[in-house]
Amino acid sequence: MSTSEQKYAGEQKLSIPDDLGSPQAKLVYLALLEAGEATANDLQQLLGLSKLTLLPILSSLVAEGYAQRREGTYVSR
Repeated sequence: MSTSEQKYAGEQKLSIPDDLGSPQAKLVYLALLEAGEATANDLQQLLGLSKLTLLPILSSLVAEGYAQRREGTYVSR
């Protein structure tokens, strides 16, 4: 798993996996990373994405090992 490291305002480094295909997948990954734990509804409201867009992205993040699903929530890894 290779990553791109990015810095932003607070000089905090974020590692974004290079194999996340779309900008939307990267956005969902970063939102989940920042939140630590969120439901699909939480992410939908936060990001303004439809569930038809969001749910396949969350499924792929889980399948690729970047997130975990626990009791109705998604947790960053």
